[in-house]
Amino acid sequence: MSRPPLPPFTAETAAQKARMAEDAWNTQDPEKVSLAYTPDSVWRNRSTFLQGRPAIVDFLTAKWAKELDYRLIKEVWAFHGNRIAVRFQYECHDGAGNWIRAYGNENWEFDAAGLMRRREASINDVAIAAADRKFLWDKGPRPLDYPGLTELGL
Repeated sequence: MSRPPLPPFTAETAAQKARMAEDAWNTQDPEKVSLAYTPDSVWRNRSTFLQGRPAIVDFLTAKWAKELDYRLIKEVWAFHGNRIAVRFQYECHDGAGNWIRAYGNENWEFDAAGLMRRREASINDVAIAAADRKFLWDKGPRPLDYPGLTELGL
């Protein structure tokens, strides 16, 4: 299976890859998201380490059961060859209505077919008031005319 754009990345294809990842994660569909990764993909997400698509599906299923009204924006920070670094932010709330904005960085490594074989994410959470939310589109991919992190001053 191939998942264009393929490495080596250009500024344009790295940005396209990041937007595709953002759009997929905003669906909150663990099965769909897992297809962007190699069957044996290795992850570090905060202090959680996992490997393989079934583990990715389990992880994301649990994540989105707790992180409600999840909205994510990713932007390319750097790229070279088969690697892309992104910065991201997302907002969500728990079952009690407590909102957070999570700030983070991810390092991605892709195989020749454009599947991500390694993902390392460092993430910090900041409590926010519901009135301070910035990611206000309806569930699903961010509208094309919605600002990115830079335009939002983040």
